[in-house]
Amino acid sequence: MNTHDPREMFVRCPSNPVLTAQQFPRMVNAVFNPGVVRFGDDVLLLVRVEDRTGLSSLVPATSRNGVDGWTIDWDRRMVPELDSYAEHWGIEDPRITQVGDEYLIVYTGFGLGGPMVCLATTTDFVSFQRQGVVQPPEDKDAALFPRKFDGRWALIHRPAPSMANLGAHVWMSWSPDLVHWGDARVLLAARRGGWWDANKIGLGPPPLETPLGWLICYHGVRPTASGSIYRLGLAMLDLEDPRRVLTRGDEWVFGPHAPYERSGDVPDVVFPCGWLMDDDGDTLRMYYGAADSTIGLATASLADLVDHLKRHACETEESL
Repeated sequence: MNTHDPREMFVRCPSNPVLTAQQFPRMVNAVFNPGVVRFGDDVLLLVRVEDRTGLSSLVPATSRNGVDGWTIDWDRRMVPELDSYAEHWGIEDPRITQVGDEYLIVYTGFGLGGPMVCLATTTDFVSFQRQGVVQPPEDKDAALFPRKFDGRWALIHRPAPSMANLGAHVWMSWSPDLVHWGDARVLLAARRGGWWDANKIGLGPPPLETPLGWLICYHGVRPTASGSIYRLGLAMLDLEDPRRVLTRGDEWVFGPHAPYERSGDVPDVVFPCGWLMDDDGDTLRMYYGAADSTIGLATASLADLVDHLKRHACETEESL
């Protein structure tokens, strides 16, 4: 089977989907939208697992090669605090940022007021220390940068306005201590009209530091007569001032085409929450939720992605 679609920059793994609900030790409905880090000698996915109750928890799964041979650590899962305001209906879509020996997990708490951005920390993916709500409802699709800028942490997130016709944009906020947040501004605005990323966009994996800047992967949601299509695009931010967008691509680079991406609980969705750079410094592994049902893996060359950004820069943005 040919796993490469010439229309896209990422190549699907021949073993896709690499993780499914059938591989879990108990009956669950779906596994998708994992955060990912290297943990010791393993690739660790922190998987959003939707139970048959409809509520989600976060379950570690580890593999030596990041493709197969997964160990599902069900007893180490991060379960929602159902008696809390922030997690009453579950926890979802983690993005993991490593800072030293600590892992900062930014996730969506689905609470009584709607989805909100929450933060937890861990050093072992056995015990998780909740740090509370970072951004109030409705807000999601959030991740931290792995280092401070002028003494402040930067968070990318996606508030949802009460007036849908205003669009849902990607924002950036700042904090001196990961508790108090402010200085918020739009980082990437959803375009208007017929663009693939018109009206509603959101962050994918955490920002990736490269020699040319912070590489950003984001999703655009295109409504159609038969439902919405989630596709992925790229942007590059300045290394020392990530508020400055150097380049934003004018076309999507990965979208749902494979059967497991087009058919599932939510069809026509590719939704990454994590990626890893291989030791060669060029091969980028992206783990993504497929149709809100399974987990896929796709790879790309960083050099090719940067070259694509140069050749397909939107005219309204500065160029690399």
